[in-house]
Amino acid sequence: MNQSDLILKINGFLVDEFEVDPASISPEANLKETLDLDSLDYIDLVVVVENNLGFKVKPEDFVGISTFQDFYNYVMSRVPSKTLV
Repeated sequence: MNQSDLILKINGFLVDEFEVDPASISPEANLKETLDLDSLDYIDLVVVVENNLGFKVKPEDFVGISTFQDFYNYVMSRVPSKTLV
C-alpha cells in the first residue's frame, strides 16, 4: 500500500464513520471542524483508527493534529514502513 492508497483508505473510513461529504476532506481542511468532532467523537476516531489500521492510539496523540494532513502524517508515522511501498 502506498501513501495515496493509505490516504484513500483513511478518507473512506472517515466518510463512513462520521458521515461527511468526501469533497469536504482535503489536506488543509480542519479535522475537528470537518468531522464535527466533540470529545466523545475523538474516542470514536481512536477506535476507528485502531480497527482499520491495526495500531494502538492514545488520545494524547491527537494533540497538535489540526488538519487532515497532520492526521495523515501521524498515521503514516505509525503504520509499519513495510506496509507503505
